[in-house]
Amino acid sequence: MAKNQTLKITEMDRYLFGQGTHYEIYKLMGAHPTKQKGKDGVYFAVWAPRAQEVAVVGDFNGWDPNKNIMKCDNDMGIYQLFIPGVKSGDLYKFCITSPSGELLYKADPYANYAEKRPGNASRVYDITNFKWNDSVWMKNRQNYDVNKNAMSIYEVHPGSWRKHPQNEHDEDGFYNYRELAHSLAEYVKDMGYTHVELMGIAEHPFDGSWGYQVTGYYAPTSRYGTPDDFQYFVNYMHKNKIGVILDWVPAHFPKDAHGLADFDGTPTYEYADPRKGEHPDWGTKVFDYEKNEVKNFLIANALFWMEQYHIDGLRVDAVASMLYLDYGRENGQWVPNKYGENKNLEAIEFFKHLNTVVLGRNKGTVMIAEESTAWPKVTAHPEEGGLGFSLKWNMGWMHDFLEYMKLDPYFRQYNHHKMTFSLTYAYSENYVLVLSHDEVVHLKCSMINKMPGLGQDKIENLKVGYSYMLGHPGKKLLFMGQEFGQYQEWSEARELDWYLTAESSHRELRDYVKELLKMYKKYPALYATDHTEGAFEWINADDASRSIYSFIRKSPTGRNNLLFVINCTPVARDDYRVGVPKKKQYRLVLNSKDPKFGGNVPVEKTVYMAQKKECDGREFSFAYPLPAYGVAVFTY
Repeated sequence: MAKNQTLKITEMDRYLFGQGTHYEIYKLMGAHPTKQKGKDGVYFAVWAPRAQEVAVVGDFNGWDPNKNIMKCDNDMGIYQLFIPGVKSGDLYKFCITSPSGELLYKADPYANYAEKRPGNASRVYDITNFKWNDSVWMKNRQNYDVNKNAMSIYEVHPGSWRKHPQNEHDEDGFYNYRELAHSLAEYVKDMGYTHVELMGIAEHPFDGSWGYQVTGYYAPTSRYGTPDDFQYFVNYMHKNKIGVILDWVPAHFPKDAHGLADFDGTPTYEYADPRKGEHPDWGTKVFDYEKNEVKNFLIANALFWMEQYHIDGLRVDAVASMLYLDYGRENGQWVPNKYGENKNLEAIEFFKHLNTVVLGRNKGTVMIAEESTAWPKVTAHPEEGGLGFSLKWNMGWMHDFLEYMKLDPYFRQYNHHKMTFSLTYAYSENYVLVLSHDEVVHLKCSMINKMPGLGQDKIENLKVGYSYMLGHPGKKLLFMGQEFGQYQEWSEARELDWYLTAESSHRELRDYVKELLKMYKKYPALYATDHTEGAFEWINADDASRSIYSFIRKSPTGRNNLLFVINCTPVARDDYRVGVPKKKQYRLVLNSKDPKFGGNVPVEKTVYMAQKKECDGREFSFAYPLPAYGVAVFTY
């Protein structure tokens, strides 16, 4: 909308908002620098349906609730006011008089910027001034197909990836979004990830929530700079051919007095019945998916990040908590739906609407569900009875994988199925394999300290695990620090233990992960057939006594198929024979024991010719000296 155009919420705007289909409502709600009747100022609008009165208070009027009282000329409860002289950077809140006469000082739900914590006021900001120059990326993005293209995600918490030394002027040590853009892009490009997924970008009051308790859905957190700085970050990532995914939290919000809870003195954004409107486990409020205005707030927010900030995907947090009315609740703490079931019918419809609109308007973007149950058809189209997500986190694979990898290698033979079970359902959804921040906090140990043994044994186990993850169907996600074997559990309060990369063993682990990511992008067999049944084939899923797995990933063209052989014990098999599908040459393209990764088994021979010798129930086979904790990948 032009800056000199008079902003006003019309009858049509109110109608669409009431229907839940005003997809650009954020261009009217909130605070927008503009010009009216020749005067520069800011137009304010807020939805407070049960308020007696609403005023804008800020540092421009001494925070006096009697000076700038807003007008409400409709029964929807939308209040609006233009205040001349207010400018970008000014702090403000809405002072809402509740039905009982109480004065509530609320941050703006649609604010584009906020005061840095511990302050909690909103800040006027014009986000339309930034000059984007990522048009090549945005054009190419329209052709991105998550079912056929590579996706390897580096999950990052910006405040703790790297920090400056703390001093009296900067006790946080945070990198600014612009500094982060340069250092992170260089690292991610060097490693070979295709995307970064950022935690905690939407404004939140408490660092320890990691950004999962949001008070400013339309504001990139001021911890790391301004909205322009964040736009610079996304723009710079795109210029370096790196996609940006944000964690997004439409499930719940905190009870902080300045936030959305009881916004106009009554349950406004949350369900009124506490059995639906509160999470007993988390002490938070649950969005009311029956209210069109609330659904509009959330769907427009998803579109806002995609269309205003050029974000390439949203990872939707805590989907299961939205789908199940009894999630985290005991008997008597929840209300069944009209059919007497535990499904939240409004949340189901919300997801279908959300995903249809967001993906329909933004071709090539992705919506990823963090859904921890066996809810069917999360990634199926709504017209097929699905929720419409692009991808779903594979929590079942993650749980089984970690349980197996934690075991002493001797006991792995009795748990062999833990690594094969996920293949029985690998094509039921479009999956992302995840080793996320959730697995390296709350006394769960860092990834390397989950591994059995001491020192180098832990690193060898991690290489084996990451290799299996690479070969298993599904997109990939690894949390920061896991790639070089961080020892400490992750904490938002300190930077990663980068000093470890001065040690050869940790550097070699990182080099190995880098090699896996390079292979991943090089061979379409590892990504283009992730969701194609039959493109994964076991050679031997049952070699439990030796804890060895062998399987094939097939490429869409039949060229450069890959054969994986993975030894999960410290016992070398000097003449390991593996069955193969054809009498062809098999070329070794990865040897985990290569000296460049800290190994001690240099490769003498890279090409193996299959012989007519039965093995693994196949007519042809060849023998390969498989080292202890050895991973061998062949192409044919």
